Amino acid sequence: MSDAFPHAVIADNIIFISGTAGIDPSTGQIISSDFEQQVRQSFSNINTILEDAGSDISKVIKTTIFMVTGNDFGVINKIYKEFFPDNAPARSTPQVMPFPAGILVSVECIAMV
Repeated sequence: MSDAFPHAVIADNIIFISGTAGIDPSTGQIISSDFEQQVRQSFSNINTILEDAGSDISKVIKTTIFMVTGNDFGVINKIYKEFFPDNAPARSTPQVMPFPAGILVSVECIAMV
């Protein structure tokens, strides 16, 4: 039986990662109500998913960062540079309606295996 909501799907050597929030994997809860901490945890979670799939963060080619507030591009840019210091992937960053449970950001991405 497959998951109704898989973290990632691999097709033709491309990994499609579902929207990933700043959830602490050990507790299943949002890491913090702080936007920056949630963004950093989202990318950390993506890194773990990629490694589990036999890839890594350097192979990301596209991200979509859904954020509740529209004025946090400085935080996004700062963390983006931390995770992608060279050759940052293409990015879209739409503002969305509030997510449930205090989630302020959700990141999805496409990467090569």
